[in-house]
Amino acid sequence: MTHSIYLDHAATTPVDKRVLAAMQPYFAEAFGNPASVHQYGQQAEGAVEAARETVAAVLNCSSREIIFTSCGTESDNLAIRGAAYSARERTQANRILTSRAEHHAVTKTAGQLAQHQGFAVEWLEMDEYGRTQPLAVRDALGPDCALVSVMYSNNEIGTINPVCEIAAECRVHGIPMHTDAVQAAAYLPLDVDALGIDLMSLGGHKFYGPKGVGALYVRQGTRLMPSQTGGSQESGLRAGTHNVPLVVGFAKALELAQQERAQRTAHVTSLRDHIIGTVLEQIPDSCLTGSPDTRSPNHASFAFKDVDGNLLLILLDAAGFACSSGSACKTGDPEPSEVLTALGLARPWSLGSLRVTVGKDTAAVEVDTFLRGLPQLVEKARALRHDQS
Repeated sequence: MTHSIYLDHAATTPVDKRVLAAMQPYFAEAFGNPASVHQYGQQAEGAVEAARETVAAVLNCSSREIIFTSCGTESDNLAIRGAAYSARERTQANRILTSRAEHHAVTKTAGQLAQHQGFAVEWLEMDEYGRTQPLAVRDALGPDCALVSVMYSNNEIGTINPVCEIAAECRVHGIPMHTDAVQAAAYLPLDVDALGIDLMSLGGHKFYGPKGVGALYVRQGTRLMPSQTGGSQESGLRAGTHNVPLVVGFAKALELAQQERAQRTAHVTSLRDHIIGTVLEQIPDSCLTGSPDTRSPNHASFAFKDVDGNLLLILLDAAGFACSSGSACKTGDPEPSEVLTALGLARPWSLGSLRVTVGKDTAAVEVDTFLRGLPQLVEKARALRHDQS
């Protein structure tokens, strides 16, 4: 593969070498099953529980409140299905409150519960930046509400939601509050007491940990029905043999993210602001999507009028830049992302989305190289789209 400048850290991040080193012994040397009673099993179990303690320390909670999963998507599923089923069993509550700007792991899970299990999904109103307002949640709450799910930081447009204020509204009514913090964990505070949330999803590969491992914080007293049954692992909430190396890597990556958060945040924020300012100044018919102020430190996202976002990605990739877009191509017929559609962005704009996300090791010279090339590539994408229309 030819050298490329990687600007898609919201999709995934490379595994930190220190994380890889922490994981290495548990692939071949300390290979035991944590459920086994012999010393091999005890060694593996010790590693899992040490990792749990590490994660709990970062989140400022009890280790008993940490459930290891296979990814952020599974954590979202366990939180939403588990809380919804449990609430309905106890109180007949059947309403789920969330927004159309959530990750598909949330919206499609809620949608399936509505379509096949008789739950009702109420889509919360958002402002022009895709932010869910606490007042909208307050107005929608009631005794028939089983769960509220509002993401911490949006994966597509970078907007940070006021989850503390939303959680406070939920607490008044005794309704469990879940937040998908998969995109937030790399740079935003994760103190669950300060946030006030009851359930929080995390995914390891968004903060320089391995793929295939996640975690769900479950506040003590929050009732969940397991969505994966079998053995008694993870307090009976998530059956299945632990992937010990990945659990160890997850904990190490999260610990490093907390220890180095200030330094990493300062670095990526500077690069992000440079990208946003340059793009809006130099590229005609461009706009920032998401909040201009309250957004993820490493996240810049745009819409370009009369541009095919998928074509732009192809042109960028050919030029050596790895970015992403919110639009999805279906059999040659591009469609705008559901998030941008929900925000009311007109089709000529919403089809031309671009997400640029930097990382802790992104160099300023790489960003400058990208910014020199982007205007011409957007112009080329516009011309090609015009020729095809």
